Amino acid sequence: MVRLPESSVDVKDREKIDELQGRLAFNDVDDKLMHSVLDNDKDTIDKGKIISESFNQGISSFNPDILFEQLVKNYKLTKELYGKTLIRQLTTYSPGYVEKNINIPEFRKVLKEKIWENINMLKEDDLISKQGAITDKGIELASLIMYTEELDNIMPKGVLGEAVHKENFIYGDRDEARSYKQGDRYRDIALRKSVKIAIRRSHSKLLKNDLRVFTRQAKGKINLIYALDASGSMRGRKVEVCKKAGVALAYKAIDKKDAVGLIVFGTDIRSAVEPCEDFTRLIKEITSIKAGHQTNIPKTIQKAVELFPDDDTTKHLILLTDAMPTTGKEPEKETIEATSAARSNDITISVIGIDLNRSGKKLAEKIVEIGEGRLYIVKDLEQIDKIVLEDYYSIV
Repeated sequence: MVRLPESSVDVKDREKIDELQGRLAFNDVDDKLMHSVLDNDKDTIDKGKIISESFNQGISSFNPDILFEQLVKNYKLTKELYGKTLIRQLTTYSPGYVEKNINIPEFRKVLKEKIWENINMLKEDDLISKQGAITDKGIELASLIMYTEELDNIMPKGVLGEAVHKENFIYGDRDEARSYKQGDRYRDIALRKSVKIAIRRSHSKLLKNDLRVFTRQAKGKINLIYALDASGSMRGRKVEVCKKAGVALAYKAIDKKDAVGLIVFGTDIRSAVEPCEDFTRLIKEITSIKAGHQTNIPKTIQKAVELFPDDDTTKHLILLTDAMPTTGKEPEKETIEATSAARSNDITISVIGIDLNRSGKKLAEKIVEIGEGRLYIVKDLEQIDKIVLEDYYSIV
């Protein structure tokens, strides 16, 4: 388990991010949208936040009449479905105010007008279609909002700086052998060399000072897959911060010429992107993630094996979830088998668990033991982007 220290930074001077260029450019994004976001146009940003929050709540289309009817019939259930933020954005009233006045006929009339007005503005800007479905332009705007917000958030934390390159580390190829020291992995022991040394010293059995271990040389390019749990329990704030952590990872890794892939999983694999350096594609896919049903980790690991290139590069899977598998006949057994198969394909696996229960933590420990990665148990959601980047830095 890795616990990261809290950090607070007093940022007095802020500058607009001007990184939307070169390799990290949003090449297909409307210039007007881009300039509106970078110029902090409040109206445009508010509309983008509506789109972004709808995805976080598992909503991909808008119907003003249905939303109004749901608010009137069962406000508490509707608040659970849409979330406080989206209700505030679509009604322009605080959730508490809506709940307090929802039974007043005059307020209902005004509320319905506000909902229609806000949704029609999204249609006029082509952010949602005439039928209420989120358009590609809507996804692009939400992507820009999420990208700029995450960089604004993480840069003061100082975790986007240069990582120290490790010449020798566990993900590389076997090279020269050296003396064994505390903390070395048993699987790296150079058995033949160790036995020869013991025989030469006339030892009847292997002693600790006879042992030699292989060092491993860095392979250069890294292929990562960020696997994000989008089950129902991740809806709302959880999926939002995890999506932003994926943005931070893509930003840093692609900037370092490493490749990043994405798997979004629930009951099944919902979205899969092979490791690539297409920043625009990744951010749009991340933005579009919607929370859904149960958790299927074995399928996720199996899909990662398919997506990683069949070459000699470093291959690392970051698995982020708030629950261990809940689908399949024997989900835990299937997870262990999938992890073993991934490791036999030279894939290492780290797990970032959000408030895992006792049994979930035990299974996560088995995954990282077999997958030779790291386990992080998250208590503070605001630390997830730092943890994801720390795991990336551990292999560069």
